[in-house]
Amino acid sequence: MSARPAPPPSPPRIAFIGGGNMACAILGGLLRAGHPAARVTVVEPHAPQAEQVRASFGVEVEPAAGAALADADLVVWAVKPQLFREAAAPCAAHVRRALHLSVMAGIRSDAIARATGSERIVRAMPNTPALVGAGIAGLYARPAVDAADRATVEAVLAPTGESLWVVREDDLDAVTALSGSGPAYVFLFVEAMVRAARDMGLDETQARRLALATFHGATALARASDEPVETLRARVTSKGGTTHAAITAMEAAGVPEAIVQAVRAAQARARELGDEFGATPPPRA
Repeated sequence: MSARPAPPPSPPRIAFIGGGNMACAILGGLLRAGHPAARVTVVEPHAPQAEQVRASFGVEVEPAAGAALADADLVVWAVKPQLFREAAAPCAAHVRRALHLSVMAGIRSDAIARATGSERIVRAMPNTPALVGAGIAGLYARPAVDAADRATVEAVLAPTGESLWVVREDDLDAVTALSGSGPAYVFLFVEAMVRAARDMGLDETQARRLALATFHGATALARASDEPVETLRARVTSKGGTTHAAITAMEAAGVPEAIVQAVRAAQARARELGDEFGATPPPRA
């Protein structure tokens, strides 16, 4: 008789520490991809948010960390950076064996390792388009994270969009500044375009549709092309034409340099968050 094939491995047990927007984006994607709700626990102390998560996803939601976390194969840290120390303290005794995935801005992996007792840590910097499955996350893994752990993280984040591994943890500050905060830059540009369109006589619906379609089409064209974006821009900027007039006005106003400075400011703030909230306080005497 031939041997029976081994049963497929069970989906990992996943615990979310925090049930806010990013946790819900990841959780929603997981469930849509077929991950069983019964193998997910969310720790969310804020009662209204806890009830919303429970009603939306049908998963177990706990008001505080407890011994049940010991069953987690993967712990997803999704609290605000300033709440990390407070959230980690009651979890530490239960999560040492787990793989840890952090989506907290600025909290460095050293701080997570000290707070959890685990070296299997992946830091991720996702962005809000993850809510509609169109995000991108920068990922950094500590040396103890093996290929299977990386595959687990990629599978968990896949329903939210793309992922990109970086070699140096410091690079996540740049990822935070570029793609993590980047949707807000796009929204600001769209706001300005819509305002200009309304000043020129278009209504709000027309202006919004034209501006959003322009961004969507331009980025789709850039993704489909192997040419530098500078080349694509030059191709539609005929000297003496309307686009040339617009680009010349933006350059005269210092818009390109202002964007560079804005991204660098976001990078600096990401570093500050790590310094401010990422350090573990000395042990009590």
